[in-house]
Amino acid sequence: MKSIIDTYIKAPVEAAPLAVFRILFGLMMLLSIIRFWAYGWIDKFYLQPKFFFSYYGFEWVKPIGEFTYLIFIVCAISAMLVVLGYRYKLAIIVFFLSFTYIELMDKTTYLNHYYFISLLSFLLIFLPANAYFSLDARRNSKKAFQYIPSWTINSIKLLLGIVYFYAGLAKLNSDWLLKAMPLKIWLPSKFDTPLIGSLLGEEWVHYAFSWSGALFDLCIPFLLLNKKTRTFAFVIVVLFHVLTRVLFPIGVFPFVMIISAMIFFDVSIHSKIIGFISKLFKIDSSSFNTGKVFKQIPTFKVKMKYGILALFFCLQLILPFRYLLYPGELFWTEEGYRFSWRVMLMEKTGYAQFKIVNGDTGRWFYVNNSDFLTPIQEKQMAFQPDFILEYAHFLKEHFENDGHENVQVYVDCQVSLNGRLSTTYIDPTIDLTKEEESFLHKNWITPFKDEIKGI
Repeated sequence: MKSIIDTYIKAPVEAAPLAVFRILFGLMMLLSIIRFWAYGWIDKFYLQPKFFFSYYGFEWVKPIGEFTYLIFIVCAISAMLVVLGYRYKLAIIVFFLSFTYIELMDKTTYLNHYYFISLLSFLLIFLPANAYFSLDARRNSKKAFQYIPSWTINSIKLLLGIVYFYAGLAKLNSDWLLKAMPLKIWLPSKFDTPLIGSLLGEEWVHYAFSWSGALFDLCIPFLLLNKKTRTFAFVIVVLFHVLTRVLFPIGVFPFVMIISAMIFFDVSIHSKIIGFISKLFKIDSSSFNTGKVFKQIPTFKVKMKYGILALFFCLQLILPFRYLLYPGELFWTEEGYRFSWRVMLMEKTGYAQFKIVNGDTGRWFYVNNSDFLTPIQEKQMAFQPDFILEYAHFLKEHFENDGHENVQVYVDCQVSLNGRLSTTYIDPTIDLTKEEESFLHKNWITPFKDEIKGI
């Protein structure tokens, strides 16, 4: 046990890999923010909608009108400062807070890779990523270190390993492995993909993609850890994520995972990258080779930091299994689905028609959802129970403010999961305004009429 602690936690290692990771991560974040702005998505997702879906407990996080652009500016500037390693600690904290605020503004835009970036930026707050090849290290020799404890790099490897391995575990279900769902629905629509488009309608390809995707996620962390298989594994990582990016519109996530996987390589590779950057920008990188080792006296503050990190990783290991606390099929109820690395596992479509009833007179009318929601919001709302409940409460408040009395809200909701026939999703006899959001099971979701075996 002591040798493991000495090797993977305490042992000094060169800081170049963490410096390269900081630069590439910050650069990727900067480009993604610029891309988001350039495509007009700030206006589309955070200014145009009349209503925003909130995460439970974060209802206070909302877009702030035109000032929402300011949040993105702050996020972009902090990402640039992370690249440069200038006032790094403040920069990464501001990046984490601003990026996470953006992520929390509307649940409609939830993606696993946004969650991953928030986790990764939180972890980077506690790492000395500015100890080497940074403006902080150049400006202040007391902050310059050539060697850092091995746990600072291994913690990033651990987080990546959790993401991949849990994503692989999530694929060990009958829909993914035995029915090739939902790839059997998605892939044929990509018939115009260069080189492989003609194959994407073949059933054997759907199964090949399903099984290889599960094997990739389960095995890749271990292949990257092993020096003998690392180069091969990285090539597979690049091919896998580039292919994923070609087939599915999931933004910069594939490239984030590619640059993150580089943390597994030996210091020689990262030293060459730093040498290339130094040559490109005429930087004297030799001045950072001080030979100094980063050490921290175990003060109360340092112990608190280690405690927070230990709690952080415990949560990452446990949180994806919270679905076991709920009855019913996870893919159907989605109770415990988010934040669990269940990536692209289901094709779920729905139809939701809301009925506003006067509880005193019994008079009623239907709601035109497009009066309140954007098309993407309506699409997401129609098959996610927490969206449906929040929208029902919004409708109650809206129509009461409009002069209606004793407003009750019912919904006729039909949902299809992974190619199955649409069935009633929400109990149509339940007045949703009487239900409150919580971590408890939503017993007004109708039972799933099929079985999906697996994890």
